Amino acid sequence: MIRFAPNKPFDVAKWPFFYGWMILACGSLGILMSIPGQTMGVSVFTDSLIEALHISRDELSLAYMLGTIGSSFILPWAGKQYDKYGARMLAIMASIGLGSILVFLSKIDVLLFQWFKVSSSVVVIATTTIGFLFLRFFGQGVLTMTSRNMMMEWFDRRRGFATGFSNVFVALSFSSAPLLLYYLIDSVGWSNAWQYLAVIAGLGFSIFFYIFYRDTPEKCGLKPDGNYSKPIKNTKHFFPVVKDFTKKEVMRNFAFWVIALMLAMQGLYVTGFTFHVISIFQEAGYTEAQAISIFPPIAVVAVITTLAASSISDYIPLKYLIYVKGFGASCGILGMTQLANWDIAYYLIIVGTGIMSGLFGVLTSVTWPRYYGRKYLGAISGQATMMIVFGSALGPILFSLSLTAFESYKVAGLICFFLFLSLTIAAVKADNPQRNLVKESTT
Repeated sequence: MIRFAPNKPFDVAKWPFFYGWMILACGSLGILMSIPGQTMGVSVFTDSLIEALHISRDELSLAYMLGTIGSSFILPWAGKQYDKYGARMLAIMASIGLGSILVFLSKIDVLLFQWFKVSSSVVVIATTTIGFLFLRFFGQGVLTMTSRNMMMEWFDRRRGFATGFSNVFVALSFSSAPLLLYYLIDSVGWSNAWQYLAVIAGLGFSIFFYIFYRDTPEKCGLKPDGNYSKPIKNTKHFFPVVKDFTKKEVMRNFAFWVIALMLAMQGLYVTGFTFHVISIFQEAGYTEAQAISIFPPIAVVAVITTLAASSISDYIPLKYLIYVKGFGASCGILGMTQLANWDIAYYLIIVGTGIMSGLFGVLTSVTWPRYYGRKYLGAISGQATMMIVFGSALGPILFSLSLTAFESYKVAGLICFFLFLSLTIAAVKADNPQRNLVKESTT
């Protein structure tokens, strides 16, 4: 695979200010470009695909689940490629792949019914599954993981503070995306909408990544944090990285499983909720427009949460943020299950989902390098991303089967509620493993 020189097309060491701030801006845009492969980017195409492919909601959810699970199994391999080739090359490849699969999906009905005259629903579901597999792999998986890892690499002591800006931008963008895509589809149709996104992702952003993305600051002749030299306050909760954990060691660490499963549960619930959001609100007596309009206020709460959490994340145990995340998730899910019965349920969804979403970016940006070091960051984050993507695969089918079997989404919501509650309790033991190493070195 080609390796790009870190000083081409320009030397970032000569940039007028620390290039890490450019990395934050560009990495945030990279995550933004993953939206077509994220559930909130797919959800607005759901009803159009059901109609165009002549399949049921359960069948589309099944294809989405199988495709997402398939993509999750490839992500650990992608994480190892990140450690080997770096963010720049991987982002370019993901961008081209995402653009290509969007073109394929935009013409999937023409391909199946006009070109090959397919009449079997099994073939339709299998083809759609393949499309979802690569859409999720390149978008939700590789492009998100690569962009986020790159930002983490460029900061150390100011990681929480710095990535907070990115998390705010991402929270606003992700929460606004369904509404913007909804209007795009309404204006040009679902097929043309995906083609427009394909040009932006596959052509525009592959060039953008080549120009502005860089791997580690050390390869560019710089250091993490730039010239920042302000001493960090001595607190009993902040621990220096004294060891870089291998993936094998991380897989035996209890804290990793608690945090990764909490993030995976968010993937499961938010994906199920977002994928069926119009149907969920219609079941409770709301309109389609009211369902889509819930995302902007969620974004506001997410931004406030992100700003608050990012500003303190460098100075407190991260498990405290997990407690808050679990509480927010429980409130949001409770609101979803009682949407038709409680007037306050609408606001519980907004506040709870906003808190949960706002903390997602903080935890994924700060936890892995602080707990386990940077040397094997790609492999570790690849494993965590696999779990998140796998969880998100189960969401749509769980909610769809809940509706089919019980004529309500409440059962799916209650399952998510109790799983979140269990993980929140388990987080009591999710301490930073560097803490024990520091204690051992001082005794």
